[in-house]
Amino acid sequence: MSSAESTRQAVEFRGVSKRYGTVTAVDDVSFAIASGTLVTLLGPSGCGKTTILRMIAGLEQVSSGSILIDGEDVTLLPATQRNISMVFQSYALFPHMTVMENVCYGLRASGMGKARAEPIAAEKLRQVGLAGYERRLPSELSGGQQQRVAVARAIVLEPKVLLFDEPLSNLDTKLRRRVREEIRELQQSLTLTAVYVTHDQQEALAISDRIMVMGMARIAQDDSPRALYEHPASHFVADFIGDANLVPVTIGPHAGIEAQVRLGPISLTLPHRGVPAGAAELAIRPQALLLRVGDPGPTELRGRIARAAYLGSHMEYQVVADGLDKELFVIDPAVATPMRHGTTVAITLSDVGVSVVVPG
Repeated sequence: MSSAESTRQAVEFRGVSKRYGTVTAVDDVSFAIASGTLVTLLGPSGCGKTTILRMIAGLEQVSSGSILIDGEDVTLLPATQRNISMVFQSYALFPHMTVMENVCYGLRASGMGKARAEPIAAEKLRQVGLAGYERRLPSELSGGQQQRVAVARAIVLEPKVLLFDEPLSNLDTKLRRRVREEIRELQQSLTLTAVYVTHDQQEALAISDRIMVMGMARIAQDDSPRALYEHPASHFVADFIGDANLVPVTIGPHAGIEAQVRLGPISLTLPHRGVPAGAAELAIRPQALLLRVGDPGPTELRGRIARAAYLGSHMEYQVVADGLDKELFVIDPAVATPMRHGTTVAITLSDVGVSVVVPG
């Protein structure tokens, strides 16, 4: 694949808005999705993520702006002319049809004969690990197997873009993990361009090349999973992606990339990330707080264990820190030597998972 092909944009939004009367569901959103990548739209209910997915599919018309698929302006094209497939939350399998008939449905509806359609469908079923299941009915399959039939039915049409609308919400926790891994492996092995909608943060972090966090009809941050988790751009993103301790701080004057950040009784040197001097917040991931029993040093906080919980692979602590007006949530992998309630601890901040953000 040439460099130009590898960076080709499969989906572009240019200043797209969607309004329902006086309600703005999507507000002047622009982004580009490179061919062969999986991008997740993540956010709480009502943030606009599903509306964006439906506008890509052509199931909703834009109020303003333009949508390009594979470089072609499809803003005014109906869904049937966009060469896009969607995997729905409910799977939408025909209960009276066999697995083979379900996967063949789109090919047969487009006029392809059964003799030609079935070998194509059989190959897609093989790719999703369902060879040998062709004659079963959906009711004879597990939830995960039904999900894979829905994916096979979508990819048999060789769409330019594959859309997933909360595809794992009907599965239990253990099955969700396995099926999301299967979806990611399939997307990568077939070099599919996929847009994935979920409200599950772990799901998004596990499968995505990029995540667009939606909030209040706009994109709050568009970044890699690691960057979103370790360097959230705002109070909203820090609070929504995983657990974060959001603590008030004061940033001193700065000229370079770092500034003195006052956190309770201690001062730290941290990247200011463009946040102006004055009142701000520090987003601290629970794993970025390191505890040891004893008195603190000059760059450590003094704390006291208020609550402790054993969760098998790790300990969870609520720690009251001197000079702060809130308890800190800490995840500690040291389960062999748990700290008791009331223990005095020194709290150190890690170099990773600590970010200055604009206060919410």
